Amino acid sequence: MASVSVSHLIIFIASMMIAASVAGVFTNSVGQLSSAVSEQGLDVSSDVRTNVEIISDSGSEVHDGSTITLHIKNTGSEQLGATPGQMDVIVNGTFVTDYDVTLEPNGGQSWDPGDVVRLDINTGLSPGDHRVKVIVNSDEEVFEFNKP
Repeated sequence: MASVSVSHLIIFIASMMIAASVAGVFTNSVGQLSSAVSEQGLDVSSDVRTNVEIISDSGSEVHDGSTITLHIKNTGSEQLGATPGQMDVIVNGTFVTDYDVTLEPNGGQSWDPGDVVRLDINTGLSPGDHRVKVIVNSDEEVFEFNKP
């Protein structure tokens, strides 16, 4: 009779240990999922608050033979960095890494809402129609111009 009670006690303890370990795994998984959702929410929030506009005139001379110069205004509510790593630049379908970003008029690193940066893209172009795409935090702007 005592052997039955001992075996029931062992099975009860084993089942409690299994239940506790399953609950621990679920708690850990829920915590990781919650962290992932929070991080994704911050990324999406940053993308939504980012908006830029190319304010250069497509009829003016934006290319001087070796450099394309564009002026871009931060029209969103997100503070951006006025550094080359902040944006992706594509000229005529080719990804460009040789460019400089300067905050107008006094330089600096903080591209606040309402501020303008000068983007100098170092590339030679042949005469004809050209297209520049600037991507900042998933916000894409396209500038088309003709080089005589």
